[in-house]
Amino acid sequence: MATKQLNLKMSKNLFDSAESFAQNYGYRNIQELAMDSLREKIFEKSDFDENFSEKEIGLIDSLIESGIRKKHVVSEKKLFKALE
Repeated sequence: MATKQLNLKMSKNLFDSAESFAQNYGYRNIQELAMDSLREKIFEKSDFDENFSEKEIGLIDSLIESGIRKKHVVSEKKLFKALE
C-alpha cells in the first residue's frame, strides 16, 4: 500500500494536550494518535448512516407531504443548505 506524508500544524496548547494524551493512553507518538483518530472518525464513528428504518422513512415522507400541503416546498439547493 502506498503512503503519503502529511505535515500538520497545531497550536502549542493542542500539541501539548495531544502529546500528554498519547503518553497516557499508550500511543508511541502524536502521529500514531492522529492516525488512530482519523481512522476512528472516518471508518468507525460516522454520524452519517445511509440506512433508514421503516419508521424513519415514514416520518420523512410525512414531513415532505406536510411541506407540500403547506406550500413550504423549497429548492433542493435550499434544502441541502438547511441540512448542513
